[in-house]
Amino acid sequence: MPDYDVAIVGAGPVGAILAGQLAQAGARVLVLEAGVAAGRTWPEYQASVEQYQAAGIKVPNTPYYSTQEAPSPNVLDIRKLTPGTLPADTGYFVQDGPLPFGTDYLRSLGGTMMHWLGTCLRMVPADFEIASRYRQGTDWPIGYEELIPYYAAAELELGVSANVEDQAYLGIEFPADYVFPMRRIPLSYLDQVVAKAVDGRTVTLDGAHHQLQVTSTPQARNSMPNPSYNGGEGYQPVGAYGAPHEGLRCEGNSSCIPICPVQAKYNPLKSWGRIEALKAAGELKGDVEMRTQCVVSRVIHSGKGPIEALEYIAYDEGQTPDPPERITASIYVLACNSIENAKLMLASDVPNGNDLIGRNLMDHPYVLAWGLMPESVGAYRGPSSTAGIEILRDGGFRSQRAAFRMEVRGWGWDFATNSPYSDVEALVGDGLFGRELRERLAERVSRQFAFGFLFEQLPRATNRVYVDDSYLDPLGIPRPRFQYDIDDYTRAGMASARQLWTQLFAHLGASDNTSYSEADPGYITYRGEPYLYIGAGHNVGTHLMGNDAAKSVVDSYQRCWEHENLYLAGCGSFPTIATSNPSLTMAALAFRTSGEMKRDLGLQ
Repeated sequence: MPDYDVAIVGAGPVGAILAGQLAQAGARVLVLEAGVAAGRTWPEYQASVEQYQAAGIKVPNTPYYSTQEAPSPNVLDIRKLTPGTLPADTGYFVQDGPLPFGTDYLRSLGGTMMHWLGTCLRMVPADFEIASRYRQGTDWPIGYEELIPYYAAAELELGVSANVEDQAYLGIEFPADYVFPMRRIPLSYLDQVVAKAVDGRTVTLDGAHHQLQVTSTPQARNSMPNPSYNGGEGYQPVGAYGAPHEGLRCEGNSSCIPICPVQAKYNPLKSWGRIEALKAAGELKGDVEMRTQCVVSRVIHSGKGPIEALEYIAYDEGQTPDPPERITASIYVLACNSIENAKLMLASDVPNGNDLIGRNLMDHPYVLAWGLMPESVGAYRGPSSTAGIEILRDGGFRSQRAAFRMEVRGWGWDFATNSPYSDVEALVGDGLFGRELRERLAERVSRQFAFGFLFEQLPRATNRVYVDDSYLDPLGIPRPRFQYDIDDYTRAGMASARQLWTQLFAHLGASDNTSYSEADPGYITYRGEPYLYIGAGHNVGTHLMGNDAAKSVVDSYQRCWEHENLYLAGCGSFPTIATSNPSLTMAALAFRTSGEMKRDLGLQ
């Protein structure tokens, strides 16, 4: 008999959703997490907040602890690559180029969603049919209609704030009586200034005309509960893990990325907390066992056919790791991110007959444009983005160039120019100090704003993560190695975005202060114009889903074609990335997959 019904690798959002759904149905579940179990109490979480506040350089992983045995990649390790030289291995990643894969993730209880912004956009219907409609990329094996009930389940799990009337665009439809759990986060003052200047205006992109509309962004952030939710039952916001009366409303802190100090924003600790509460109350039909600081090193198999076991290494930091242990289960789930899932499969020599595991790696190359308004727009007040322009996420132009969405960013020039630190340095250099320095700084920083553009990438086999034994981590496990580039389809989308921001700045009466340095790692050009991209942290692809085993790694339920008891769950299953931040769709797919697993176990 197997040790467990289900063994899940990864305690992030997908692992939490699957463990909760399966245990409530009666399954015995084991979860193996490589990172530490941080943030389980309010004092622990506040220690992470204080670590972030004290740091001189603030990046997404700054608040969170990374062990030597299970390191997390850090954006500070990203370097400009020089063709013809040895791979760059300045951090956890090994980069072959020609461009750096400029993103990160967190190996810890809760996963990378500990430092996400909370954006919860649904994909538009055309995103599932990009090959059929535009002869680009590949179609999904499922469509928008099939995901509608699972989107609703995900919006409940994450606690999404939005108004349906704002989100019904580009073919997105909702049931007639549907409302989100909470009302939308109010538009910021900057959002309102931009909307007043551009709503209803027409811009010209690539010779085509588009009418603009600023749209509020659905977010997994507590706002005002909607009394009409759940047939009039309403919704009770979920507070902080370990302090349930904290974070019941967004308090307007400007550190959503990387950490909400009150946990008004969803993180997977809340899902784990719900599971623990059900277990403590005796309301869990099955059971969930969590083991942290356990790095799964191998998937044990005999070629094609059922997976036999998982091998993992338990460690105490700074001590000699324990010998590898094995566990068995009826179903195995790799619920890490797309990079770690592919790395583990490849390092385990799992059959890869169609050579697709690890390939088709995608992200949203993220480009900033920043300007200075004539008057204050209230920079750094509240979340970094609460609205954007979404109507350019789809259209006939996708047959020629990438679609994109645009965030209205309220955190001034933050990482674009290292503001406000760079502003202080410049003003002090001009001889200002004391009251004059403070007044000039407040006057300048409050007028700063930026637009952030997220571009779709097409699946390309040449963009991939792979492994070799030349680059190992401290436990002797191969580190992820990358080949990555941005093709002309995506770069053409960047050129259209430049046309857009130029026209928007003119409508706003703002000066364009955008400038890019060739020395930066993400510097690229297209038709003579410079751009600077960073990774959005939206790691997608590497084990694509499909209807044809010859052209995909998993089926529409994320079950591996060649191993009937193995699921590869998460964003790695996405056939395309489209333009929406992937977290909500990832969660919706997890709910859909949990139903198939219950059927496997005879629990449904």
